[in-house]
Amino acid sequence: MLCVSSLNDRSRVICILKPRSLNNISNDETQNIASLPQDFSSFLPSTLPDSTPPLPTETSAEKAGPSNLQLRITWGVIGAALLLGSVWFSPWTFGLFFAAVQAVMLWEFYRMMRAGGFAPATWFGVGVSLVLFGGVLFGTYYMMGDSIISLAPSDGSPAGDKLAEHITSSFWQSQTWLTMFAIPGALLTATTVLLLIREMFLWPKYIQPFTNVASTLTGLLYVSVPMTALIVVAFHPGGYDYRRIFGLLFLIWASDIGAYAVGRAIGKHKLAPKISPGKTWEGWAGGFAMTLLVGWAIGFMLPDMPLTHRLVAAGVVAVFAPLGDLAESMLKRSVGVKDSGSIMPGHGGLLDRFDAFLLVLPVLALLQLLAG
Repeated sequence: MLCVSSLNDRSRVICILKPRSLNNISNDETQNIASLPQDFSSFLPSTLPDSTPPLPTETSAEKAGPSNLQLRITWGVIGAALLLGSVWFSPWTFGLFFAAVQAVMLWEFYRMMRAGGFAPATWFGVGVSLVLFGGVLFGTYYMMGDSIISLAPSDGSPAGDKLAEHITSSFWQSQTWLTMFAIPGALLTATTVLLLIREMFLWPKYIQPFTNVASTLTGLLYVSVPMTALIVVAFHPGGYDYRRIFGLLFLIWASDIGAYAVGRAIGKHKLAPKISPGKTWEGWAGGFAMTLLVGWAIGFMLPDMPLTHRLVAAGVVAVFAPLGDLAESMLKRSVGVKDSGSIMPGHGGLLDRFDAFLLVLPVLALLQLLAG
C-alpha cells in the first residue's frame, strides 16, 4: 500500500493498494482507483528540495598539495642535510643536534606511554635527558678530547711516541668508563628518588605511582642512555671525529636499504610476523650483506681504522639495527599507535627514524671501550 500525504495540507492523505496483477483487481478497488485525482501535483509543493549531495570538489590546496612521496623526499633531504651538516661542522653542533633529537625521541616515547594508559613525568624526564647528554658531552670533550694529548708529551723518538700514545689511550679509556657510567648512574639514582617524591606529592591523583616512576625511567634507559653513547663513538683519544658518525650512518642506512630492496624482491619467510609483517629473513640477509660491503668501503673514509674493526661494527649494525626497529614496532603495537610522532611529514616521528640507534649504540660503545 502506498500512502501520500499532502505537504500543504496534512489532513489530506491518499493510500493506494498496489495490486498483485491487473487481473486480481476487485470491483471495489477499481472504483477506489477511479475516484482518485488524476493529477497528484496538488499534493506536492511547487518546488522540491534537491536531496542529491553535491559532488566533492578539489580545493586549490589539494590540487597544489604535494604527494606523500614528495613529502618524504623533501623532508628526507632536509633531515639528512641537517644531520650531516651538524655532525660535520663541529662537536658542539653535533652535540646540540643530537641533544635535541634524543629529547624529542624521549617526548615521543612518553606520549606513547600516555596513550597506553601510563602517566610518566614527561617534562621532568626530558629535562634529565638533556642534563645527561650535556654532562657526558662536556666531560668527554674536556676530559678526553683534544686537551688530553698534552698529558703525555713525546720526546720525538719512536719509543717516546709509542709511550705517549699508550698513556693517552689508557687515560682516554679510563675516563670514558668513568664518564659513561658514573654520570648516568648518579643521575638516574637521583632521578629515581625525585620521581618517588613527586608521586608522593601527587598521590592519590595517580593510582599507580610506581608504574609512573618505572615508565619514566624506562624512557631514559631505552632512549636517552643509548643516544648518549653516541658521544663515545664520536670521540677518540685524538678528539672528535665526524667521520666515525658518518660511517655509522652509512652502515645503518645500508642495513635499511639492503633489507628493503631484497625483501621486496625475493622476501617470503617472515622474520617477525606478529610485530612487523613486512620484514623477512631474506631482507635481513640482504641488509647484512650490504652492511658488510659498506663496512669495507668506509675504509676509504677511515683509513686509520682496521678492517676487522670496521667489519665488526658492520656486523653489530646488521644484527642490532633490525632488532631496534622491531623493538619500536612492538612498542607502537602495544599502545595502539601507527607512528611515534609527526614531526617529519611522510616519515613519522624521530623515534621512528632513529630506532635502530637504540640497540646499536650501547653495543658499539661497549666494544669500543673494551678494545680501547
